[in-house]
Amino acid sequence: MAQIDARLSTGLEGLDRVLRGIIPGDNIVWQVDSIDDYTDLTGPYCRAAGDGGRRLIYFRFAKHRRVVPDGVSAQTHELRPEDGFEHFLTQVHSVIEQAGRGAFYVFDCLSELTVDWYSDQMLGNFFMLTCPYLFDMETVAYFALLRNHHSAHATGAIAETAQVLVDVFRHKSQLYIQPLKVQQRHSPTMYMLHRRDGEQFMPVTQSATIAEILTTMPWRRLVSGEGAGVWERTFLAAEDVLKDVESGRRGRQDGLEQFRRLARMVLSRELRVSELIERHMDLRDVLAVGRRMIGTGLIGGKAVGMLLARAILRNHDDRWTERLEPHDSFYIGSDVFYSFLVRNGIWWVRQQQRNPDTFLQGAERARQGILRGGFPDDIRRQFADMLDYFGQSPIIVRSSSLLEDNFGNAFAGKYESVFCANQGSRDRRLEDFTSAVRTIYASTMSEKALRYRAQRGLLDKDEQMALLVQRVSGSMHGDMYYPHIAGVGLSFNPYRWSERIDPEAGLLRLVFGLGTRAVDRADDDYTRIVALNAPRHRPEGDTDEARNHTQRRVDLLDLHANQLVTRRFQDVLRESSSLPVDLFASEDPELRRRAKSAGVPAESARILDFDKLLNSTGFVEDMRGMLSILEAAYDYPVDVEFTANFFEGDKPSINLVQCRPLQVAGSGSSVPLPPDISERDLVLSAAGAVIGRSRRQRIDRFIYVVPEAYARLTQADKYSVARLVGRLAHLDDAQDKAVVLVGPGRWGTTTPSLGVPTSFAEINTVAALCEIVTATGEVIPDVSLGTHYFNDLVESDILYVALFPERDGNALNRDFLETGENRLAELLPGAGDFSRVVRVIDTPDAGITLNADAMQQRAVCYRGG
Repeated sequence: MAQIDARLSTGLEGLDRVLRGIIPGDNIVWQVDSIDDYTDLTGPYCRAAGDGGRRLIYFRFAKHRRVVPDGVSAQTHELRPEDGFEHFLTQVHSVIEQAGRGAFYVFDCLSELTVDWYSDQMLGNFFMLTCPYLFDMETVAYFALLRNHHSAHATGAIAETAQVLVDVFRHKSQLYIQPLKVQQRHSPTMYMLHRRDGEQFMPVTQSATIAEILTTMPWRRLVSGEGAGVWERTFLAAEDVLKDVESGRRGRQDGLEQFRRLARMVLSRELRVSELIERHMDLRDVLAVGRRMIGTGLIGGKAVGMLLARAILRNHDDRWTERLEPHDSFYIGSDVFYSFLVRNGIWWVRQQQRNPDTFLQGAERARQGILRGGFPDDIRRQFADMLDYFGQSPIIVRSSSLLEDNFGNAFAGKYESVFCANQGSRDRRLEDFTSAVRTIYASTMSEKALRYRAQRGLLDKDEQMALLVQRVSGSMHGDMYYPHIAGVGLSFNPYRWSERIDPEAGLLRLVFGLGTRAVDRADDDYTRIVALNAPRHRPEGDTDEARNHTQRRVDLLDLHANQLVTRRFQDVLRESSSLPVDLFASEDPELRRRAKSAGVPAESARILDFDKLLNSTGFVEDMRGMLSILEAAYDYPVDVEFTANFFEGDKPSINLVQCRPLQVAGSGSSVPLPPDISERDLVLSAAGAVIGRSRRQRIDRFIYVVPEAYARLTQADKYSVARLVGRLAHLDDAQDKAVVLVGPGRWGTTTPSLGVPTSFAEINTVAALCEIVTATGEVIPDVSLGTHYFNDLVESDILYVALFPERDGNALNRDFLETGENRLAELLPGAGDFSRVVRVIDTPDAGITLNADAMQQRAVCYRGG
């Protein structure tokens, strides 16, 4: 870090702290919307120069008012840009030479120079010739540039050459600054948006406030810097059409034709999605997307789902404009992905994946090639411009492929999304971002994604990867950054654990902190499941059970470590003094008693039950209304991801992150259950967690993992059992059989203590999946609802059943499963060592029937029928 001279100052104590002081040689460029914003900053600077005994030199060449305040002693040089570039430059440099080292300079707004020079390139040339000279003379100089007024010929040269570059905004009469470049200095908040309050500049830490301010500012559409091509010309023409339609010079039909053309270029070509787009979006919406695009092509299913849902809500009721947190997302077009593959020599490997016989060949080599791949300079420049916009606000880079989140294909959990804490120098943040992009691109070559495409007959489909870049919703709490709450919402609740639950009202899976824990559970922690028609009615049977099934860990971004981390809720609470904790966590009398006895802090007595949030605010009503509106518009159940923050009392600011069709085919139909089944004929009975299409089906085979025997295994052997089950499910012998898997805890967990760690690809051939939810040894019970695995199950029409042996209406005939002939060693020679853990029971002559009623939340498997 360079030596800071304490005698050098901007004249504003808080601004000095933001910039970590002024260094001799600093050329400071302020990007402003008006000269008034510039003079608000030059006044204190000029007075500080005078107070410090510095020689102040003012270059006066513009028609706007003077930027040096009256009463300040300054050597003013009147210049005439109209006399030409070379004459102007010579005069300026002559003054600098005569003034010598250490002077302070103020320039009029540089944008005025283009009035006489008619060239952004010459403006850039002037700065590149003058800035280094001033730097060598160890001066300090102020410049202004009108934002969105110049091409990259000027802005690129100035940004590259200046030592300090700062955006200046005014919103609701309040001045804000956001440093974009500060050489040789750094702080954890330097590149954040700051609000001026007198001489102080305070960082704005709440995502909703930042997005609200920045989205009101005009934003120049990102362009490559090359000449305007077909893509740019199409958008420019559409902008002209919109202006003509709004002024009445052209008819609405002209605007509609432009909208349809751009929607097909940018949003979607899928029929059902296109119909929704035309009903709920318009030309302004597509043009807004175009202004924030990097590259060309479609923006993908995830981005379209988010934009479409917001448009549906906005058009339904104006209150949603206020209730939804503003978003200022960017979109990386799908063509950037294809260009990346071509540029890095991976295209022909991808072509092999269109063949069902060779789709995995070379995939790992291609994945490694992507992770090492590079981007062209113009794309990297646009990445950097976007990161300048976000400053040090955390962002998430989300996959948004062309087929993702469409009707019938959710691709849930198949592609990566990467959080960027977005801390450090400009170069470090750019490298972290490009690494995130490469990681997501590489996930298209993962075996998990390729097998999903193969299974669903999508290998020959055009599956380009676009990206959605979003500001992470939330706020700073010391070095921590997280939203107050996040989760998954389903407009149809397939988890009806009692008669009081109305499936049509919807369901939430709710967590404190980042929503990663609501989407993909990887440890023994829990989420809060909320039936929206009965939010107080929990699936747990009593207070002790509810206490044992509350969230204890929080996912958040550690800004100091620059990464996603998990922390104990009590530790987060101690460091979050501004958190409205009462909304989310209640004091538990029993835990308070224990804490007092143990002499531990009082926050240890709080549990994350979300009771006040659910019972004393309008959050439940908002979410139920949102899901109902979206389902009606889609004419189909929907699945959303969201965050919410309570920056103003108990009024939520909801960020709708994602919306897609929910794949619960046929759940509304009902198959009558047989009235009387004898205990001898009953194989299993479940009530309260039946997910999937109602059905009546003959069963040919059970694969049963014995809970007690599995619990006694080593971790290595538990993984071996998972691989064994996968081989059984994919035997040629099993392809035409209806197979039911029955086992302890969660199928598909990544943690063997939670259940059997199969991948979905290993069990995607079965007819039904049963999870026995009971604690056995070291196996901790949990169910798959609301996770990516859940979506896989319902998309593949696999019935999911959670069986609670200790609850009414639940039963398991262990005698049938544990005494029948075990065919394991016969089907897989060499697997006999696991015959006490894994049992394969065939039922060709037993006439076993599976009967499931999703509406009644009942499933039975029995002899006969």
